[in-house]
Amino acid sequence: MSILSIGVSGLNAAQAGISTTSHNISNVNTPGYSRQQTVQTTNTPLFSGGGYFGQGVNVASVQRAYDSFLVAQTREAQTQSTQLDGLSAQLKNIDNLMADPSAGVSPMLDNLFSAFNTVSASPSDPASRQGLISAAQTLASGFSNLSSQLASFGDQANASVTQAVSTMNTDSAQLAQLNQQITVATAGGQQPNDLLDQRDALLQDMSKQARISVVNSPDGSVNVFLGNGQPLVLGSQQNQLTAGPDPSDPSQTIVGITSGGKFQAFNSADVTGGAIGAAFAFRQTLQQTQNGLGRIAASLAQSINAQQEVGQDLNGNPGTDFFSAAGPQVLGSTNNTGSATVGASVSNYAALTASDYKLAYDGTNYTVTRLSDNTQQSFASMPQTVDGVTISLSGTPAAGDSFLIEPTRNAASTFKSLLTDPNQVAAAFPVRAGSGTSNGGTGAAQVTAVTPPANANVSQPVNIVFTGPNTFNITGTGTGNPTGLTYTPGMTISYNGWTATLSGAPASGDSFNVGPNTGGSGDNSNIKALANLQLAKTMGGGTASFSDAYATMVSNVGNQTAAAISGASAQQTVLTNATSAQQSLSGVSLDEEAANLLKYQQAYQAASKVISTADTMFQSILQVISAG
Repeated sequence: MSILSIGVSGLNAAQAGISTTSHNISNVNTPGYSRQQTVQTTNTPLFSGGGYFGQGVNVASVQRAYDSFLVAQTREAQTQSTQLDGLSAQLKNIDNLMADPSAGVSPMLDNLFSAFNTVSASPSDPASRQGLISAAQTLASGFSNLSSQLASFGDQANASVTQAVSTMNTDSAQLAQLNQQITVATAGGQQPNDLLDQRDALLQDMSKQARISVVNSPDGSVNVFLGNGQPLVLGSQQNQLTAGPDPSDPSQTIVGITSGGKFQAFNSADVTGGAIGAAFAFRQTLQQTQNGLGRIAASLAQSINAQQEVGQDLNGNPGTDFFSAAGPQVLGSTNNTGSATVGASVSNYAALTASDYKLAYDGTNYTVTRLSDNTQQSFASMPQTVDGVTISLSGTPAAGDSFLIEPTRNAASTFKSLLTDPNQVAAAFPVRAGSGTSNGGTGAAQVTAVTPPANANVSQPVNIVFTGPNTFNITGTGTGNPTGLTYTPGMTISYNGWTATLSGAPASGDSFNVGPNTGGSGDNSNIKALANLQLAKTMGGGTASFSDAYATMVSNVGNQTAAAISGASAQQTVLTNATSAQQSLSGVSLDEEAANLLKYQQAYQAASKVISTADTMFQSILQVISAG
């Protein structure tokens, strides 16, 4: 090869370097762009007697500054960061709502029981009774408003899943097209760097929606799979995802595919990371909060109604329900093939949890799974009672049938105050104790409780007659007339659904009567019992009051929110470090490119000088030949 050809090869190599450097500079702000560089090799040297003489330079290829491990590391950090960012942002909404001292249930509960105490101080006062009615209505509105806002958070989570699935489908369709273009371009033996960058950017965007795995193919294409193994892209073929209703609970949007015109849902536990993983994780906390709020509403309604019903209102009538709240809801899976119908009712409110339950039939046994912790119990038949919920079944289930049981999900949203007439507040007990007119001692009798549900015999008078200072007889119990009972000051006796306390020092012949509370407008016995429910341990197996349960629920949400915020912050650091490591290799440095531009410019000038020198030598030879 002549000196002229060698100079030309150098000129071409320098020009290729300038072109690549210019391309890098132009794309310094292009997202996902990887710095490119020319790869130069020497041409095959020419042998002569004096040795091998070089024949110039060749531009072998243009390559990306790229490391597949760093890219995969950044992609995984991205999917985790997106999930934790989304989860923490959504949990903040619940935390701010539930912990709000003015909008939360806690202050409204305090107002209700404060109103009970106000009525207790003036049982016949119309204003006090009306204040209680208003406090009850305010509490009902509070439950309804909180439930509505929590439901709206669920709608937002569903919309997030739908949007993420749409983005995944758009990205995967573009990815399939790029795979085809890259396969064709790669067949020529060179890498289409800009197309590869575009594909990596799409993969990064897909990882923001959900965790994916990427497998390289020999033809230059990539296969992409969802976390559960579902193929999204196989070469140039795309598989569309579908956002559809959960077969177990149609109100929840989950991810699946549509095959043969039928939606086939994925297990939500198998689809993690990104915006979809954030929505699924958030919904677990959201549902626990809805269930916890419903548990308080259901237990409150049951406890107050039970006590209200044993009392007597201002008109002398038995008390009627103060509140109402929906009971358990059962949803059969849309995939069920049997004819079974499942029912559920609460048999023990104190045993209620804030969990939902899944009933599954395998053809032989029934399995009840508490979804909050996946604790399972197996039974050979129905009905059965689990955590205070009695589950019954009618019809014939088929193997594989399942049912979702939501004991408290709708209790708060349906919580209503039923009383509108202040006279209907049952402030009095239906029975009261009276002393005989000829009593000579200092003894006393007082009804301290009426057992809910009220015994039908409370209207039957009972007489207590002391035959001596330490003995007494009882008549009118309806179940016999005990005699010769031993008296101890402060003792209690219980008959016909009521409990009374005997105290003092009665004299022989003294008598007491427990009978209907006629004209008891000033009696506050039952309203005091209602007020005492504020501190009664009626929840959590008898370990928590209504306020305790609400405080625990708010604390749990706060702890989960704090953990998510902390995790999001830590994961952001991981993502920043992973991105920095990837960019330190692939990113464009203007300082470096400026130096390269100067280097290639000088190389171009030098190659031009070689060509000029070759031309001068050629002209000299021509002159010698002409002169000869």
